[in-house]
Amino acid sequence: MNLWDKLDTKISRLETALVTILLALMILMAFSQIVLRNFFSSGIDWSDALVRYLVVWVTFVGAAIATREGKHITFDLLSRWLTGTGTMAIQALSNFFSAVICSLLTVAAAKFIWFEAQMGSTTFLNLPVWVPELIMPIAFGLMTLRFLMGMIECGIRIVESGKKKK
Repeated sequence: MNLWDKLDTKISRLETALVTILLALMILMAFSQIVLRNFFSSGIDWSDALVRYLVVWVTFVGAAIATREGKHITFDLLSRWLTGTGTMAIQALSNFFSAVICSLLTVAAAKFIWFEAQMGSTTFLNLPVWVPELIMPIAFGLMTLRFLMGMIECGIRIVESGKKKK
């Protein structure tokens, strides 16, 4: 197992734990708000903002998990007619373009965070707005790495299959 596989395995465990904790917290906060509002005519002021950010976090961590497992949205029109090396080449090309798009989104998200930090706004519990939004460039960066590694793996398989034919 190479360094990337070891690192990706650790990140995978973190993602799984994180999405589990975040979902549980989101459900607990939403349920608590319902109970407090309906039975005690009160609530937690910052709960709704927290739940909104938890939804964002679960979404981005879920997207990273989907990328890891190869269960993201794909267009596989050509793979119906191609086999072997052709399929791997299309996968490599798809991973390349996905990595390019995710890298552009990483840069855009980082700029967004920078501008949010410059604004100085705060959210629940006086937390700077940019802190809970950090998941965006982190998740897009991770997806970029996973698509790049997928492209490299496809390239290696193409080279290996070419060697076997000779």
